[in-house]
Amino acid sequence: MARTRITIFFMGLVLWCCLTKAEYMKYKDPKQAVHVRTRDLLDRMTLEEKIGQMVQIERSVASADVMNKYFIGSVLSGGGSAPSPQASPEAWINMINDFQKGSLATRMQIPMIYGIDAVHGNNNVYKATIFPHNIGLGATRDPKLVKKIGAATALESRATGIPYVFAPCIAVCRDPRWGRCYESYSEDPHLVDAMTEIVPGLQGDIPAKSSKGIPFVAGNKNVAACAKHYVGDGGTTKGINENNTVINWHDLLSIHMPGYYTSIIKGVSTVMVSYSSWNGVKMHANRDLVTGFLKNKLRFRGFVISDWEGIDRITYPPHANYTYSIQAAIGSGIDMVVVPYNYSSFIHGLTFLVKSNFIPMSRIDDAVKRILRVKFAMGLFENPLADNSLVDQLGSQEHRELAREAVRKSLVLLKNGHSADQPLLPLPKKTSKILVAGSHADNLGYQCGGWTIEWQGFSGNDLTNGTTVLKAIKNTVDSSTNVVYEENPDPKFVKSNNFSCAIVVVGEHPYVETKGDSMNLTIPEPGPTTIRNVCGALKCVVILMSGRPVVIEPDIDSVDALVAAWLPGSEGHGVADVLFGDYGFSGKLPRTWFKTVDQLPMNVGDPHYDPLFPFGFGLTTEPTKAY
Repeated sequence: MARTRITIFFMGLVLWCCLTKAEYMKYKDPKQAVHVRTRDLLDRMTLEEKIGQMVQIERSVASADVMNKYFIGSVLSGGGSAPSPQASPEAWINMINDFQKGSLATRMQIPMIYGIDAVHGNNNVYKATIFPHNIGLGATRDPKLVKKIGAATALESRATGIPYVFAPCIAVCRDPRWGRCYESYSEDPHLVDAMTEIVPGLQGDIPAKSSKGIPFVAGNKNVAACAKHYVGDGGTTKGINENNTVINWHDLLSIHMPGYYTSIIKGVSTVMVSYSSWNGVKMHANRDLVTGFLKNKLRFRGFVISDWEGIDRITYPPHANYTYSIQAAIGSGIDMVVVPYNYSSFIHGLTFLVKSNFIPMSRIDDAVKRILRVKFAMGLFENPLADNSLVDQLGSQEHRELAREAVRKSLVLLKNGHSADQPLLPLPKKTSKILVAGSHADNLGYQCGGWTIEWQGFSGNDLTNGTTVLKAIKNTVDSSTNVVYEENPDPKFVKSNNFSCAIVVVGEHPYVETKGDSMNLTIPEPGPTTIRNVCGALKCVVILMSGRPVVIEPDIDSVDALVAAWLPGSEGHGVADVLFGDYGFSGKLPRTWFKTVDQLPMNVGDPHYDPLFPFGFGLTTEPTKAY
């Protein structure tokens, strides 16, 4: 009996050892190198599991069950897509963790990655700090500041449980008629290249002597970044969004490619492909540029992601031949496909193409290997679930002060008085009565522009937190100064109130992408009328809030001082800081300011260069020490 027990014990011990050994999986061991973990996991996966990893879906159609059933690799929030209006950080975290638990319940327990368009702060989220759009940051000429903004954006994204952002846009906008021009730091590729410092801001600094092209995310206070939109999106004909960029190979490399070289060297995790075409070939189907150049020549080792329904647009009309679009996109080298809603159709189509040998298994393995590499680099396997430890970072005072600094450094002073010896700015804080006018003076939505809370932006002061320019002026002037606000005053009101001066804040209404394409680049009424009514009767400073240079002649002659404020975001105090002399003006034009739209496209260095204000122009003032 004793011998039988001993035998049974040893058999059990052997079985336990075998089971223990069988359960060891290299991909679950954080001590193993990323390439070892990636290879081990890839070898264990079925075709169904691999194809699921290549899919990114919209949160509105996601659920734990969907993640589990289809092995979905990623979820995103489209522009304005949130768990609920004014959702708290905790609501975001709970939603994302619910999706994640579905992924972790799959056979291989591969965590999903959640992405969002945090293009000027975590801009979809209620109470987040909204930084100036990229065109304003380009005016600062301050890569160190932009790196700090990247780090702050990472913290505010992680505060809501989000580890992946579709930023930065490193487009080189060559025509301000483009509706995405404000997402570009500059027309100058050197300035855009310098601003890629936002990548280590978002992701953290890559370790010394690390291999170039390897994706890197420092930890759970950083996020995976996405350089976009590859390549040439800012060079389309007439600035038409998603149009054709007609340019030779040399100019494509020298104008539109430098930001990608540098972002890859800095460890950027992902690259998003552009809707646009290069010399008639859709970028989403351009194997030479996606696989041949980006992956093979530049040795980019992260994953390549499509734009929203980007593969559908390979054909015209979109989605006309979806099977062909899948084959062309995956064949070109796209690894993860944003199929926000119609994911089952994509999965079935890709599965058919692989099983029918139209797409080789090696292409699927390359895509999944890259996706897994980024997930391992992010630490998602060790820390797949978000917690509440960073919720206090959302809209923190420190980040708002950083945004305020960015605003004042982004302001470009284009005119200051009708002669150099009689400047209007800075304004005195103590005076009898100041008129503040214009549609943008007390409108936080207009001040922030597109990609803010809602996809196309919003109008009004109710959808998020911030300080309008009007409120900032009232907080800055002396308590004895009477600030009178009239959005669109008539000439009689202006002349009959004994104002000492006026501040007129006007500009473009919010827009995003194609809805922002403009062939005339005029600011909407009543902006021009407000300028004429006020500046025709008073000394006035006009503050222009726009995503690009706009038509300002002939009204500029009646204006005493003119400030390009771009789209400054939530912290209007940055405008008042400089307007009243607490800080001096220092911003420089990141774009050429044209005289008429007939000159476009016109960029610095062009033979026909004849601007109203040249690239790099910007008057300066000194801070006022006493009032």
